[in-house]
Amino acid sequence: MSVRVSFPGGVVVNAEVAGHVVSTDQSVRHGGTDSAPPPFDLFLASIATCAGFYALRFCQKRNIDTQGLGVSLDAIRDPERKRVERVVIQVELPPEFPDKYRKAIVHAMDLCAVKRHILEPPEFEIEVATPAAQVNNQPEVEQRIQLL
Repeated sequence: MSVRVSFPGGVVVNAEVAGHVVSTDQSVRHGGTDSAPPPFDLFLASIATCAGFYALRFCQKRNIDTQGLGVSLDAIRDPERKRVERVVIQVELPPEFPDKYRKAIVHAMDLCAVKRHILEPPEFEIEVATPAAQVNNQPEVEQRIQLL
């Protein structure tokens, strides 16, 4: 998978992935126009929507009515470290949801690929490509910085 980033103006940053464009912006307080969510909010939203997808598919595969199904995510921040210290995902079950599946739907949501990648993170590398090589669509790496 590849993501291409562009900068259409201001502090808006767009990401093109699989034929879709995802826009990000910053709040007015941080120099943006608040025209789109900031990247970190999209990161949290991707966790919630991934868990939501697994909950939805769980119900659909068992022909359980999804009317009333909902998922919410709360990110609890550590003000001293200025980072999220805990993420709580809640599933709101439909009124007729069978009790026998309560643990199973939680287990299904726990399989979310986004969450699994956080728990077992990949290596991150930042490479600097030379402009001349970019023209040939063959980036030459001047420098590689490995992030832990």
